[in-house]
Amino acid sequence: MAEPFDTAPAARHDHVVDNPWRKLRAFTDARIGLGRAGISLPTARLLEFQLAHAQARDAVHLPLDVETLCDALADPPTPWPRGAPVRLHSQAADRITYLQRPDYGRRLDDDARAALSEAASGNGYDLAVVVVDGLSSHAVASHAAPFIRAMAAELAADSDHDWRVAPLTVVEQGRVAIGDEVGEILGADCVVVLIGERPGLSSPDSLGLYLTWAPRVGVTDEKRNCISNVRPAGLGMADAARRLFYLLGAARRDRASGVTLKDRSDDAVLDHDTDQTNFLTR
Repeated sequence: MAEPFDTAPAARHDHVVDNPWRKLRAFTDARIGLGRAGISLPTARLLEFQLAHAQARDAVHLPLDVETLCDALADPPTPWPRGAPVRLHSQAADRITYLQRPDYGRRLDDDARAALSEAASGNGYDLAVVVVDGLSSHAVASHAAPFIRAMAAELAADSDHDWRVAPLTVVEQGRVAIGDEVGEILGADCVVVLIGERPGLSSPDSLGLYLTWAPRVGVTDEKRNCISNVRPAGLGMADAARRLFYLLGAARRDRASGVTLKDRSDDAVLDHDTDQTNFLTR
């Protein structure tokens, strides 16, 4: 009588055909060098993909714990005014409405506009920072507070300008463009929106930074600068803060943002010898 399972040594061998690209996986989250079992993915790699897909879905649908976030952002570092952030809400009453009606996520509801008008100083600000849940509450909950601390260090170290920074605001069910209305009501010269980006299958916690000069309702996307993939496995907090500080200074100098404002924060400074000739014209 045959045994229910073949216990021969060959049956216990790993039947996954290795891929020489597998070694490169140590340097990237990209799904490369996965190997194969017959004509299919190995079971472990398939389960990893299903987990990543579930994490991406959770990032979109999981509601932001606003109370915990506001506690983490309470009494932010200089140059932000002391006190708790101003809590706001878009016109999207719930998550389903938010996902089905992006336009509702771009405007504040009546109560939020009233609360923000009350919080405005009337004298205007150089900068307003708006924290928005977006499409990944996980990104905002994990990275908003550390990034603001890193940004505060950059602003505080600026000896050329004394930044007038508006109180922090936290928006539920918001899109990028909701920062335009917040900045307009506060009278800010520039607005920066920290928002959870649409999650990918290897980055459910990616934070995006969107800078807009002269924010007002109706501004279109070519007027914005974006710094994307802010997270420990992507662009670190200190590097993202440095890039944003560079763009803020350039926007303040040129009084512009978007396609006319280029991020040259990583450009190398080259010393040119005026006596050197171009070898192509010799």
